[in-house]
Amino acid sequence: MGKLAKKVDNHVGERIRERRTMMGLTQEHLAQALNISYQQVQKYETGANRVSAGRLFEIGQRLEVDVAFFFENLEPLAASSPLEHGGKNRSTIELVRNYGDINEAAVRSAVSGLIKSLAGKERKRKSA
Repeated sequence: MGKLAKKVDNHVGERIRERRTMMGLTQEHLAQALNISYQQVQKYETGANRVSAGRLFEIGQRLEVDVAFFFENLEPLAASSPLEHGGKNRSTIELVRNYGDINEAAVRSAVSGLIKSLAGKERKRKSA
């Protein structure tokens, strides 16, 4: 599990505990309302077990808060880099999809050989 995921799990657990105690509920009370064991509530609150989206929604309903409550004041570890939009990877994906649609083994083999040949020439050109 990544550092950010663990940090989020811990934060969500702390917020569950915070809201539960604000309402004067014990772990047993919340567990009964969710039809789970108090040990499971304890694991959620300590971040030992990850809370699923559906369960978090249910906890929010029982604790009378919106799901966003559990993420308030969560500070990100670091600025994340944006996901690539596809760019040259898009052409690779299309190539693989189209290659997979070729039914004849001989044609697939010829296309594969052509691509290997062209890629080899490109590598030689870049290194020269």
